[in-house]
Amino acid sequence: MASTNQSPFYQKAEEKFLAAQTDEERITYLEEMIRECPKHKSSEKMLANLKTRYIKLKKKIETEKKTKKSSGKVGIKKEDLQAVIVGKTKTGKSSLISLLTNAKPEISSHEFATKTPVIGMMNYNGVPIQLIEVPAIESEYYDRGIVNSADTVLILITDLSQISEIEKIIERAPGKRIILFGKTDLLSENEKRKISATLQSRKYNFLLISSKTKENIEQFKEKLFQSFGKIRIYTKEPGKEKSNRPIILLPDGSVRKVAEKILKGFSSKIKETRIWGPSSKYPGQVVGLNHKLKDMDIVEFKTR
Repeated sequence: MASTNQSPFYQKAEEKFLAAQTDEERITYLEEMIRECPKHKSSEKMLANLKTRYIKLKKKIETEKKTKKSSGKVGIKKEDLQAVIVGKTKTGKSSLISLLTNAKPEISSHEFATKTPVIGMMNYNGVPIQLIEVPAIESEYYDRGIVNSADTVLILITDLSQISEIEKIIERAPGKRIILFGKTDLLSENEKRKISATLQSRKYNFLLISSKTKENIEQFKEKLFQSFGKIRIYTKEPGKEKSNRPIILLPDGSVRKVAEKILKGFSSKIKETRIWGPSSKYPGQVVGLNHKLKDMDIVEFKTR
């Protein structure tokens, strides 16, 4: 760009523009150049060129932002049991998912530290539960799609006034809701009693928790599992101990469903099924493929 007869301010802005490393920097210095460019007839062409360049650069930045935002979304394979943690910035979402799962998000005192969904797996008595922390609800990175597809929505708050604000944003999410009042290590026993009484009077499904002291964390895991409304079925091979990892089914799931979850078409190879647990009349009862199972049943298959 020619800088003949331009003011020292224009020339300085042009130098910075030419040395700029990013498009964001370039657009800032272009704005300065447009401001400092003389507004007389002999400079009309130069000013028009600057404005054209500015519009093109602005469009390029906006396109890149949109592309980055859509391509930056984490591909999330939904597991049998999925819960999402939502809340305002600095309510302790990252600390909670870090405590409960193998995820290692950035835990920061700065606002809006989480910019992409954080995924972790929580183990509850051998049951894997997928937990996802989404960016703060007031952040431009908040992901409504993940919240709307989750089985359970964990609303993490540090003030009762936050509930109505969050509920407006997640009103279309069909998942069960659990209110988690966090950072209880900062509250007195009297304050905790008042908060519990208020949440109870509003008939919320809630818990008061602390990631720091682990207050009510075990109770939370149990409450979270119960929210899914699923049953745990363990399998075993003849003469061996039951598996550590259960198969997850809807209530009243059948023996056939267990077999098909193990392997598609497996039910046709079964010669005999024995069960132990709540749905059995006695230990080792022989049942058919249509037998309805209950939570914590153990199933043993013998194949042809």
